[in-house]
Amino acid sequence: MATAANANLPDDPNDPLAPHPRSEDAAPQPGGASGDLLIHAIDLHTYYGASHILRGVNFAVRRGETIGLMGRNGMGKSTLLKSIMGLVKPRAGAVLVMGRPMTGRPAHEIARLGVAYVPEGRGIFGNLSVAENLLMTALPGTRGQRDWTFERVLETFPRLKERLRHGGQQLSGGEQQMLTIGRALMTNPDVLILDEATEGLAPLIAREIWRICGLIRQSGISSVIVDKNWKHVTQVTDRNVILVKGEVVFEGSSAQLIGQPELLARHLGV
Repeated sequence: MATAANANLPDDPNDPLAPHPRSEDAAPQPGGASGDLLIHAIDLHTYYGASHILRGVNFAVRRGETIGLMGRNGMGKSTLLKSIMGLVKPRAGAVLVMGRPMTGRPAHEIARLGVAYVPEGRGIFGNLSVAENLLMTALPGTRGQRDWTFERVLETFPRLKERLRHGGQQLSGGEQQMLTIGRALMTNPDVLILDEATEGLAPLIAREIWRICGLIRQSGISSVIVDKNWKHVTQVTDRNVILVKGEVVFEGSSAQLIGQPELLARHLGV
């Protein structure tokens, strides 16, 4: 399926990180300047084999905003994140990161543009210590910023400070999630994507993760958060998107979402 968005994109350069003109398709919706648009997914259609998962999804992340990506299991949330991160290649549509066409590019190239991804399942290095897991990703951000230092991460995650010499496999599930988020922050990203932020965690640990999400929001990093607990998600987000069978059925502020109990029950209720 061809889209008008693809036709307007600049030619794909040999070096995807080289500067080039910003696509007109990257223009944001009313309410934000084009320079504030960090991620723009345009009319995405993604398949797994013959299964059509994403069906014309449009999704944008602007500088400084926190977005909740919601929906029941199997509705396309993780597929959308993987399509943005280059882990799954869309069959049609476009992904622009910082105004640059990155559709289907490898994940490491997208990460170099300032996008950090905390996947479902965490993916820490169990044979490395907590300190090694953190220090291996220490980098300045795309603007040279070094706001998230090793010391700041340990101040934010005091549990990790107590376990610096422990191997990743020795940590509890909650501690592993903290380590994965801390490792992502060590890259000093412009956008942080968290897939299933508190899945499988005890309530006390989940509460700590939500506190950290609030701190990240206050720091000015844009975030995309996927989690089943919409009540907690809406406490830390500016805007929320609900996917149903690979299509966007709602987009609006937390107040707008909470004000529609029938919609919540229909699309997010158990």
